[in-house]
Amino acid sequence: MSSRGTKYWSSGSIPLIGPDVLGDIIAKAADISVVISESGTVLSVLINPDHPSFGKLDGWEGRDIREFLTIESVPKLEAQLDRFMEERARPSAIELNHADDTNLEFPIRYSFHGIGPDGAILMLGRDLRPVAEMQRQLINAQMALEKDYETQREFDTRFRVLMEECREAFVFIAHASGRIVELNKTAASLLGGSVEELQGSALAQEFDSRRKGELMSSLTTQAMSDGMAPVEVVARRSRKTLGLSATAFRAAGERMLLCRLSPPDDDDHVSDELSENLSALYQEGVEGIVFTDQEGVIQAANESFLNFVDAPHLSRVKGRSLGDFFSRGAVDLKVMTENARRVGQMRLYATKLTSEFGSQVSVEISSAWLNDRANPAVVFVIRDASRAEAIRKTGPSSNDEGMRSVMELVGSASLKEIVSETNDVVEKMCIETAVELTRNNRVAAAEMLGLSRQSLYVKLRKYGLLERSD
Repeated sequence: MSSRGTKYWSSGSIPLIGPDVLGDIIAKAADISVVISESGTVLSVLINPDHPSFGKLDGWEGRDIREFLTIESVPKLEAQLDRFMEERARPSAIELNHADDTNLEFPIRYSFHGIGPDGAILMLGRDLRPVAEMQRQLINAQMALEKDYETQREFDTRFRVLMEECREAFVFIAHASGRIVELNKTAASLLGGSVEELQGSALAQEFDSRRKGELMSSLTTQAMSDGMAPVEVVARRSRKTLGLSATAFRAAGERMLLCRLSPPDDDDHVSDELSENLSALYQEGVEGIVFTDQEGVIQAANESFLNFVDAPHLSRVKGRSLGDFFSRGAVDLKVMTENARRVGQMRLYATKLTSEFGSQVSVEISSAWLNDRANPAVVFVIRDASRAEAIRKTGPSSNDEGMRSVMELVGSASLKEIVSETNDVVEKMCIETAVELTRNNRVAAAEMLGLSRQSLYVKLRKYGLLERSD
């Protein structure tokens, strides 16, 4: 208060104010004015006529003000009354939350003033609902911003993953400046630089004999025209001839160009032609081709394989184990998949394929491990070997050293001795064949022969095959 104001009030120049005028002044001075006794009994309630939202509060008079406060506000009021009674000074204002039987709740900021000799206390209150509403709006706005921020982070992550995993080369260009805003690794590789090095550089500078205005004009024309051929350019760093196909769009009011970089058309043509040839081989080839997962479960098979197993449709075999169609079942499948996984491929594995109706056909199978994908697979190429096997069976097996030694025993040994020798020869031939088929995988060879691994080692040592197999 100024010195002039202090002199004016202390000089007694203000006349006595009538009760009706005083009540009107107090009502206008605050949003709500409450006069209480030292014990907290409400003596009078005055409502600012400009704030009719409080409603009628005449029912407060004669009752304890604590009845109209929320639970957490009662201790605050009592502590404030204690300080006021002890100090008889004007304590700092406090915030109280009112609640009545109509479930009307409103926060009020009160200042306390002593009036009259009877110890009455005047509480001048300021309605905090506009402030609370503003705080609520600020909180909602902050939560909306946080949500938008999280959504933006989510979309940014998706964008980054898409750019990294996409095999096509993409470059985002700011139309006004002609500079690279974003690009993926594939595009950077075609341009002959790194992402960090190229980001922010002028696109026209990355190509020979291209000016900014000329290149941006060509790209804009290409983006606005349907069916127009890509703009052909030569990369300055990699010396590759590339085609630029542009798409125009706006982002945050700024014009942008999304450019797709493609190798020369002849490379695409060769790639497309190879894909077409491989697809035709798969569909019309005479050899059965089967794709399985790592466990040997059939994912795809061509018509030749369906003919081998007499299956009317792919749905009859898809999802089943390929071992269901081998004569030795899971043993054959395990040998081929493990060898393919270990060395990448396995050639000419001889076995028999069993059809849906129990008939068998001799086949030779080659398998390959396809690991350059998210879900590795095994591909099996199956060839009919029944004719070759028939030709091999027509000739005598006298070239085999073991069989010749058995035949030489006739006339010089008893039948019991010849049979014993024959058993050893057959056993040795079977073990050699199993070890050869499994490429010295002794666990698979033992499983194929129905022996334990220890028994197989004993027989390998017996026939002098242990060192050979190593």
